[in-house]
Amino acid sequence: MAGNDNKAFEAGEEDKSGRVIEMESLKLDPVTIEQRRIRDGKHTLMGKYVEESDVARPAWDNQIQFLLACISYAVGLGNVWRFPYLAQTYGGGAFLIPYLIMLVIEGVPLFLIELAVGQRLRQGAIGTWNKFHPYLGGIGIGSMIVSALVGLYYNMIIAWCFWYLCNSFQYPLPYSSCPLNNQSTGYIEECEQSSFTEYFWYRETLDVSASIDETGGQKWWMVICLILSWTFVWLCMIRGIESSGKVMYFTATFPYLVLTIFLIRGLTLPGASDGVAYLFSPDLSVLAQPRVWLDAATQIFFSLGLAFGGVIAFASYNPLKQDCQRDALIIALTNSFTSIYSSLVIFSILGFRAYEQNNRCLDGNIETLSNYFDLPEGNITYENYKDEVKRLNTTDEVDALNLTYCDINEILSEASQGTGLAFIVFTEGIINMPGSPFWSVLFFLMLLSLGLGSMFGTIEGVVTPLCDLGIKGIPKPALTGMICLVSCVVGLLFTCGAGNYWLNIFNDYAGSIPLLVIAFFEIVAVAWLYGIKEFNEDLKWMIGRPKSIMGWILFYYFRICWVFISPVALLVVLIAFVYDIASSTLDYDAWIGDGTIESLEYPWYGLLVIYLLLLLPTLPIPVVWLYQLIRKCTKHITFDSILADKSWASEDYKESMKFWKMAKDPPNADKLSIDS
Repeated sequence: MAGNDNKAFEAGEEDKSGRVIEMESLKLDPVTIEQRRIRDGKHTLMGKYVEESDVARPAWDNQIQFLLACISYAVGLGNVWRFPYLAQTYGGGAFLIPYLIMLVIEGVPLFLIELAVGQRLRQGAIGTWNKFHPYLGGIGIGSMIVSALVGLYYNMIIAWCFWYLCNSFQYPLPYSSCPLNNQSTGYIEECEQSSFTEYFWYRETLDVSASIDETGGQKWWMVICLILSWTFVWLCMIRGIESSGKVMYFTATFPYLVLTIFLIRGLTLPGASDGVAYLFSPDLSVLAQPRVWLDAATQIFFSLGLAFGGVIAFASYNPLKQDCQRDALIIALTNSFTSIYSSLVIFSILGFRAYEQNNRCLDGNIETLSNYFDLPEGNITYENYKDEVKRLNTTDEVDALNLTYCDINEILSEASQGTGLAFIVFTEGIINMPGSPFWSVLFFLMLLSLGLGSMFGTIEGVVTPLCDLGIKGIPKPALTGMICLVSCVVGLLFTCGAGNYWLNIFNDYAGSIPLLVIAFFEIVAVAWLYGIKEFNEDLKWMIGRPKSIMGWILFYYFRICWVFISPVALLVVLIAFVYDIASSTLDYDAWIGDGTIESLEYPWYGLLVIYLLLLLPTLPIPVVWLYQLIRKCTKHITFDSILADKSWASEDYKESMKFWKMAKDPPNADKLSIDS
């Protein structure tokens, strides 16, 4: 599909948008440059910088493969655990309101910009922004650095999934009970003071240190899993999109099969209705908290993969004329639907878990009441518990027993962030399900496919820009292998006893402020520096004019967002994020040896790494700008780029626009037909 379009483009065949122009009526030389630009798309500033070598770029097998690749990239682990965690934290369904608003004003408009510029210029992030202007090359470098940093820790999470998957092929599951102590006289105290799943996660899997100051040495089982995960990524990407594109047929579709199976099973479990009701019962008072809107905005960015460079890289393998607006809507809406769909699954299982915990709590209270009042067994049940407590409490004797307060909604509101939701809370629900090993295997296979699909796009955001920079003598498979090898070696940091604390630093800060800064400069470069009118011409050439009422609504919606709403929203969120970090104490939750969690402040070197993660991806933007400015002033270099063309070589561009205007509104309409 892509190959045929590329050949047609190179050969200069008839304009695929359907325009039929009789040049004789305009009394112009049929071989003028402007006529060729009308025919092959080079009438736009952006189109003039698409070279024949760019057109001959590798391509997706078909459009479905591209859509599945983008969906696999966008739909990742964050859809399964971060979105449900945020919904659980911010009053259930109330979080959907700021999330959907941020999707409309930030997510979809920015996603379309990245798809459009990647498809039009057929370059990775660095090549794309260099073509706009060498001053803007730092935007692409920043995107590449963010992708590299996120890939470092993201593949460690995939390594954890491999570990849990391998441990799921046994019955009973190793995290379903506490292990015996060395004397076999009882259970390990640390496990009894916490829970089965917490102990297996913190002690058996991570063997976590008591603080970030205690390195704890490398854990050999985690090292093996990390090497396995990076090897798997390299093998799947060894031939670029030709190999990873095939794998994405599986990674994009398998999670939906598993989620559907879990949803059917989850909804049949007791307590599932309480979990789902909690998800869709909004507490609107939380909308007054600025943090809700901040988390909604960052969730949109991380979930869609905005500003990572992966979207631009994937779009660069598209045919020159493909409806990128339709693709942006399909991918963004599918991603958001998946977040809500997976939340249904998660909350149905969490409802079952809360039901089991609530029953255990009631069992303890019922036993205490029965013993104290010498009641026969079965006299107090779950159904009549509240009535019996009220009846027995006439003399205030029940108050003296200090019964545990049992409430299923209270249990549901106990949020577990990120990895804790998947490896601690959800696994606790799995062990209470009949046939638990089967469900455990299915769940971690799903997490693997989600994680790998996102990793392919993340690494593509590093490999494609480097290839577009023209690295000589290194084949793409070797370059991909070198990136995976270096990342694996650096990622060994996460396999030590304090590795989980370092991973949380990368997770919290590598993909936060840098993404907002990069996205802000992307939208300013396209909508304000390049110009919305010029960008509109490129979109018209790629997707044609709107042909329906909905098409015109989308037309104005995107342009209003690009020029006004999205930049302002990004700037507000960015300022709020910086203020939040500057005004709060940067601390982390440490697992203490007695099974408790304690909040500790980061040491000076932890803070140094945090500031480096915030600065490294953003520094290239001003540094490259300054470097290119110095080169221009000292060496008197003339830049040949889109924005440079627009600023100082505008006469040719004005003549092009004059011709384009004549083509749309000719003197003799009966001799000129334009089918738009």
